[in-house]
Amino acid sequence: MEARLEALARASAADRDLYRPVMFRPGLAEDRERLEELLKRTPGIRVHDELRSQVRELVRALNPSEKWAPGELDQAAIDHLGSTPAFTFGVWVYYPWSGRLVHLLDEAEFVRVRTNRNRNKITSEEQALLSTKKVGVIGLSVGQSVCITLALERTFGELRIADFDTLDLSNLNRIRSGVHLLGERKAVNVAREIAEIDPFLKVTPYFEGVHEGNIEDFLTNGGKLDLLVEECDSVAVKIIARQHAKAHRIPVVMDTSDRGLIDVERFDLEPDRPILHGLVNEVVTDRSAFTDDTARIRAAMRMAGDHLSPRMRASMPEIGRTLCTWPQLGSHVVAGGAHAADVTRRVLLGEDQPSGRWYVDLGELLSTGSEPHIAQRS
Repeated sequence: MEARLEALARASAADRDLYRPVMFRPGLAEDRERLEELLKRTPGIRVHDELRSQVRELVRALNPSEKWAPGELDQAAIDHLGSTPAFTFGVWVYYPWSGRLVHLLDEAEFVRVRTNRNRNKITSEEQALLSTKKVGVIGLSVGQSVCITLALERTFGELRIADFDTLDLSNLNRIRSGVHLLGERKAVNVAREIAEIDPFLKVTPYFEGVHEGNIEDFLTNGGKLDLLVEECDSVAVKIIARQHAKAHRIPVVMDTSDRGLIDVERFDLEPDRPILHGLVNEVVTDRSAFTDDTARIRAAMRMAGDHLSPRMRASMPEIGRTLCTWPQLGSHVVAGGAHAADVTRRVLLGEDQPSGRWYVDLGELLSTGSEPHIAQRS
């Protein structure tokens, strides 16, 4: 019994870092053999086969003006399959961390259907352009919401994600996850969630986070990033990341969640622009801002400027006394992730997005003193 428990513990530890699904195309003899072998050696696999409904959606996407009589769409889906057996059509995707085997359309058709409702807020040409872009996200608390929104809209071809931390119970006020994933790497958690939305997207995790020793690799290995989203808590990394991004003329986007702050630095257009709009010393002669808690909080407040919300401003002196760290709310983090993803998409598409700071502050916009766009009838 003890030997079995030890083997189970070893297997569980090895499985914790799995984040890439395995793909099988049964139309290829080699893949069909691999799939059959998987089914033989892995009892209890849960099979999800909704291919026919996907083919029906594909047929509708290819013929948007067609008005289908009852039964016609089903027949059109059968015609699309042609002589290919349904089992061998498309791709089977195995998720080893959950034991699920899912039957999907292959990449081109999958992407066509999955992004169909993006059109024409994102045109087909823009979607194709976005699929060539490389985006980096540092910090996976607020960054998780950014990553998932980018994946939902398919705003990238490769996403590099960096966080050294694991999921803790106190993270679950703002990170959408389950208690069964406590102790998992945040980077693994995000990579898996993206793979379950779209297994064809490329995600490259940096489990050790970003630091002076690997920031160049993060920004340039495999091709220079087109945009960096910085969402980490470390003052040192915030500064180092921007220094290197500026040297490579990579634009930087940040959301702080407090008051809906969106920060944009267009180093691609303004290579001489001071980092963080000149609010910090780029040379950072005061290294205590990297290690000392009091100095770190002072540096963070300088970066935030003079527009913290009253509750956040009141909370800062309480850190280390009545608070463990600065507060963040789930509603603010989710909204901020969406705002950062929206700005990211517009920058990548070459839309007019200058450097600067903006506040999407719902507390202010929706207050009783603000004027609603549509008056309510009594």
